[in-house]
Amino acid sequence: MSGTAPLVRRAAAEGLGTAALVAVVVGSGIQATELTRDAGVQLLANSLATVFGLGVLIALLGPVSGAHFNPAVTFAAWFTGRRTGGDAPTLRDVAAYAPAQIAGAIAGAVLADAMFDKPLVHLSTHDRSAGHLWLAEAVATAGLIWLVFGLARAGRAHLAPPLVASYIGAAYWFTSSTSFANPAVTIGRAFTDTFAGIAPASVLPFLAAQLIGAAAGLGLVAVCFGRTPAATEAEVVVLPGGQRSAAPSRSAEESALT
Repeated sequence: MSGTAPLVRRAAAEGLGTAALVAVVVGSGIQATELTRDAGVQLLANSLATVFGLGVLIALLGPVSGAHFNPAVTFAAWFTGRRTGGDAPTLRDVAAYAPAQIAGAIAGAVLADAMFDKPLVHLSTHDRSAGHLWLAEAVATAGLIWLVFGLARAGRAHLAPPLVASYIGAAYWFTSSTSFANPAVTIGRAFTDTFAGIAPASVLPFLAAQLIGAAAGLGLVAVCFGRTPAATEAEVVVLPGGQRSAAPSRSAEESALT
């Protein structure tokens, strides 16, 4: 992926963005449980904070790194562009982004715990091991990939900040797993024994379900939009935040979360 920013800066943006996202998810979960005992209100507060935080982060960092914040999105962008080349992510980009996203997710969970005077590293005891939760994660991730890459194929990548954030907010409610849909976020949330946590023993099945969901999402994109990305008019790429570039500095398919 040949972006205008150096790879180190793009990887740093991915790590910082993922850290901020997890801090929002975990911190709002802690705040919600301290303010109310109503589980529905807790989930509403947690989901709303995530929607607003995610939308802001995609708009802010999309022009720098594509604002993936999600190894599944990064890998899918590489996979779909491995034959067409151009500005698709390379394996070098994937190797830089994924560790940054995972490290950022862990740091974000620790930061959230620190802000609420919780133990800084306390592995979660929230067991999430059940078949229906794994199915929900596969569905949530498939929908996310379908949306991210579908927007790019439809020439609407500039709508990623509100639409991806809205999808994640909706998926909090229509999936039984509350839609992690992100391997890095899943790993990070294992490091906090709070409302948003996930027990370490539950992590691997969630990751497997997310990978299956990502593959299914790419299948949905192929069914709806074809296998080859459609060229945008006059090769203009619309980046999150409304910036336009006369020549593509990175794949439009990257310009979204997750």
